Amino acid sequence: MLLLSDICARLITSSTNGYDGSMMNALQSEKQWNTYFNSPHGSQLGLLNAIQHIGSLAAYPFAPYMSDGIGRRGTVIFGAVVMCAATAVQTAAQSVRMFLGARFLIGFGLSFAASTLNAGNAAPLLVTEIAYPKYRAPMTSLYNSLYASGAIIAAWTAYGTQFIPTSWSWRIPSLLQGLPSMLQVCLIGFMPESPRWLVSVGRDAQALRTLAYYHADGNEKDPLVVYEYEEIKASIHFDRNVASNIGYKSLFTTVGNRKRMRIILAIAFFSQWSGNGLVSYYLNKVFDTIGITDSTIQLLINGILSIWNLFWGISAALLVDRLGRRLLFLTSVGGMIIFFIMQTVCSAIFAQRQTEGAAHAVIAFIFLFYAAYDVAFLPLIISYTVEILPFPVRAKGFTLYSLTLSIALIFNQYVNPVALEKLGWKYYIVYICWLAFEGVYLYFFVTETRGLSLEETAALFDGAEAIDQIHCHALAQAAAIPSSSEIKGGVSVDDFYEPVHP
Repeated sequence: MLLLSDICARLITSSTNGYDGSMMNALQSEKQWNTYFNSPHGSQLGLLNAIQHIGSLAAYPFAPYMSDGIGRRGTVIFGAVVMCAATAVQTAAQSVRMFLGARFLIGFGLSFAASTLNAGNAAPLLVTEIAYPKYRAPMTSLYNSLYASGAIIAAWTAYGTQFIPTSWSWRIPSLLQGLPSMLQVCLIGFMPESPRWLVSVGRDAQALRTLAYYHADGNEKDPLVVYEYEEIKASIHFDRNVASNIGYKSLFTTVGNRKRMRIILAIAFFSQWSGNGLVSYYLNKVFDTIGITDSTIQLLINGILSIWNLFWGISAALLVDRLGRRLLFLTSVGGMIIFFIMQTVCSAIFAQRQTEGAAHAVIAFIFLFYAAYDVAFLPLIISYTVEILPFPVRAKGFTLYSLTLSIALIFNQYVNPVALEKLGWKYYIVYICWLAFEGVYLYFFVTETRGLSLEETAALFDGAEAIDQIHCHALAQAAAIPSSSEIKGGVSVDDFYEPVHP
């Protein structure tokens, strides 16, 4: 229960970016915000949304080195403090420039402490590296799924504050964006450091104590704890021998790492270029194209959609080990293609005939499209990325993933409002073609990883020899420890990891 509580506290971090996307969506429908900032539109509106990710880009050169240098926990604290300060500036904004500057700093902090669809570094790595092996996949998948929890808070806060006749109608939602970061600062002192990071810096005894405390009630001689500890040591030693100079270049120097990056960079780009960016940040613009212009209705639908996303994201996260990563990705893309085509057709019908039924159908297909998106891209884009990266390059590989994602986001957020104003529903055709490409790419390149430990998953890309070396070393060390009263007849990997059934 203690481990679960610690991980849940880290999962809070994920809600920060979900809050931002939903808040910016809601503010565009908020009368007081539009009046105060003179109704931003076109490229200015695009910059207001994209600036957070530009802030993330500024932090990329530093985030992985801090995470590997001072540890995952210290990096979370640094990022959370930056975001708290930035939220205060955003709340007190007196001009568009001040609002832009605050959002830049929020993105900068997110690169260090948290992120779902942004530049996260330390928090998802920490969740992945300390979770109990049987539950690592669903717990890490829940990290990004809780993006929607922040979205729910933002959407319904904005819905309630829209009736305040002063600038506090948008300042209150802006202020609450700092709540997850404040909780992080308060709780992080009670949380353990990543045992994998501790081993990597030579603090083996502390790593063993951490594993024993959270996985075996403090028993450092428990065979399963020893197995995991030795597996971590063997994996880090093996990876360092493969890439003695661990920098960004090492992400592309081996065949295994090139296979990883081919998948990681693709899903980073796909996660923001699947048509979801239109609704995530410009829902009011989409509604304008189908004649739904009432701000109260727009805010209401935004709130309901955020609850819908949370339901599908959590459901998929809890089923990730049962269904597998590959099936979820392919099902997701297939569903998105179908529903986005139907959304485009109904939008075209409304543009030609102005029929209310077509407008209602567009709303329905937006919900169905997001259900398809949520079953893979909400839970898996973080968890799948960190689990296929070996420890020595995990922070740097995740940062490169985040860099790609942010570039896609910046382009997407800046271009979408301009394209929607110029092309209307015809702009959707671009995404239909791109979704078809995504389906083909994922079919040929996504590798199934269910049922494997982090070390075995990483070794999967480096060949069977790597898996055998790590596995045999860990078993040999664990078998040398007398069995506990709970484990009879030695150590079995099936006792430690969830068996996979076809």
